[in-house]
Amino acid sequence: MRFVVTGTDTDVGKTVFCAGLSVMLGARYWKPVQAGFPTDSQTVAALAGVEILPEVYRLKLPASPHQAAADEGIVIDPNKLVPPDGPLVIEGAGGLMVPLTRQTLFIDVFARWQIPVILCARTRLGTINHTLLSIAALRARSVPLHGVAFIGEANDESEGIIAEIGQVKRLGRLPVIAPLSAARLKDVFAQNFNAADFR
Repeated sequence: MRFVVTGTDTDVGKTVFCAGLSVMLGARYWKPVQAGFPTDSQTVAALAGVEILPEVYRLKLPASPHQAAADEGIVIDPNKLVPPDGPLVIEGAGGLMVPLTRQTLFIDVFARWQIPVILCARTRLGTINHTLLSIAALRARSVPLHGVAFIGEANDESEGIIAEIGQVKRLGRLPVIAPLSAARLKDVFAQNFNAADFR
């Protein structure tokens, strides 16, 4: 199975989620476009120990990919972003509407791929609006939405109303893990998510 993991915003916690999901599924990890260092691939490698596929674009500036690419005098070619076959967890950059170029958003690439998307959402204040807007954007482009994974402290009312109004599967919630380690992430992820939901 292949999944695209995206977020309602940047720094939602989707990289840690990707690491946990990669371990659970025995899948490779791929972040096609990286902007800034340290890279998310390095984080997943340290937390998951799975095979990491190289980025198509590894950019230095921690900014929107279109801006980071322009800073290095290049233009991202979305057609070069071709997901390999086999069990794979693909991580987007930031949220759905992040521009890869001035004409192409990440969500446009997701629409072309037609790979099921897992939307990572914070549980704190504001998540209902951000998550429902993201769900609406995915459906407007006919992107298959596998479900929502929540990240943070428990907020049953927000999680429930998002699933109800958004008519989306509630996959589970990854709590804040401190201190964070590979062993701890594997245990906590297995306690909070059901592998059968990702098959």
